[in-house]
Amino acid sequence: MIDTLNLQAGSFKIVLPYRWQEWLGYVIFGILVMFGLLMTLSGLEGSVDNLLAGFFIMGIGFFGLSVCTPGSHQKDLHNLRNQAIDKAEIEAKAKQSGLTVDNWLLRQTTYIPTNDPNDWILPAPGPASWNKEDRYGPDGDGTPLAEHPVKVGTPIPASFSLYGIFGLMGTFCFIAGAGVVMSMLEDTNQKYIVIGVMSVIAIVWLLTGWLKAKMLNQMIDTPTSLVRSVALGHSELVGQVRPSPEGVLRVVVDGNETMVMENMVAFHWTYEQQQERTVTTKDGTRTERRWVTIRSDSGGCPFILHDGTGGIRVNAQSFKRNDYGNFIKRWDSAFAKSLGQQFMASLIAGALGGWRVIDHRWTLYGVKLGNPIYLMGEVKSRSREDIDAENLDGTLQNSIIEVWGDKDGVGQKVTLNRGTELSNIGRSRSSVEMIALPMILFLGALSMLALA
Repeated sequence: MIDTLNLQAGSFKIVLPYRWQEWLGYVIFGILVMFGLLMTLSGLEGSVDNLLAGFFIMGIGFFGLSVCTPGSHQKDLHNLRNQAIDKAEIEAKAKQSGLTVDNWLLRQTTYIPTNDPNDWILPAPGPASWNKEDRYGPDGDGTPLAEHPVKVGTPIPASFSLYGIFGLMGTFCFIAGAGVVMSMLEDTNQKYIVIGVMSVIAIVWLLTGWLKAKMLNQMIDTPTSLVRSVALGHSELVGQVRPSPEGVLRVVVDGNETMVMENMVAFHWTYEQQQERTVTTKDGTRTERRWVTIRSDSGGCPFILHDGTGGIRVNAQSFKRNDYGNFIKRWDSAFAKSLGQQFMASLIAGALGGWRVIDHRWTLYGVKLGNPIYLMGEVKSRSREDIDAENLDGTLQNSIIEVWGDKDGVGQKVTLNRGTELSNIGRSRSSVEMIALPMILFLGALSMLALA
């Protein structure tokens, strides 16, 4: 089925939403664009306020449309997953997903995402078929996994898509809006403030896009090695997470035994509070809300990356960069898990600006057994002590080497991502779109500086 897809998206590709949430976003932000356009047209007749509001409303609408637009291959890969994966398996996962109300009175809920773009797209071997006798040995005849890059190839996002078109329109709207603001200001210092804010936003956006584009190009340009023949040094590997001799992690989120996840090999959780306060203004009062991260924790343990040809030990805790994709599970409650914690949370928030705590949220990210994994890491020889501890005879070369993520290579950044190369690149924007949009915003700020 993968053979029917064109993974080389070309220069331009139109991709429409495939989920109802995205279509709803299209409707809402499309209305904003139309409303902003009407205000802009009315502003051209003499109302500067309408002109300013129109540009900014259109900008918000266009950027909203871009966010709701899937990546070049995202829709095709979603449809392929639904066709390739066994229907019973999809239904079983669906039953475990979604929102569960744990306690109506305390407003306690648990949410497991119903859609996971980082999951397997093509069928992967289940635990029953794993090589239990030799975790480093091949599966069956040693054929690579169905979703390995040597079988499916490397997808290339379209240089430009609807995401880029909408983003470009939004950028021009904000530049035009900033131009209107500049024309209304007489104080040169105030004009410089507007230009400074635009420049900072553009630079931060540009740096973020450049780093993402660099990682994307690394995925595309670096050939993926097979475990059975991987050489020492920095290599790209794709495979399935399986247990190491040390076993797996039982993650207890924030020390609460009711929030537990089994069979983890790498994790990151956050505890956040939604805080609210009433602020007095010259026009009356307004309510402000914010989410604040109170605590977080991360960790990992060694695991086996198996690509069908063999397994290799990976030291997950050593990787400097991790991308776990969407969260695995989220717990939400109107109150803290104990009266003491609730009292302390309210006391501290109130002392730091008069905030009231109105909601609590715990979010877990990570990698579990059976998950697909992509990594760029440094392959090193294992110590003699480790080899002897596992009673390895060295017959399999991949059993006496391991992967570390604590040192970058020349032009190669170590990283560990949940998902295969196909799923990670499939949901990515192109390098052109990630860099061009903030660059245009920055050039807009420079042009205003020249006019100021």
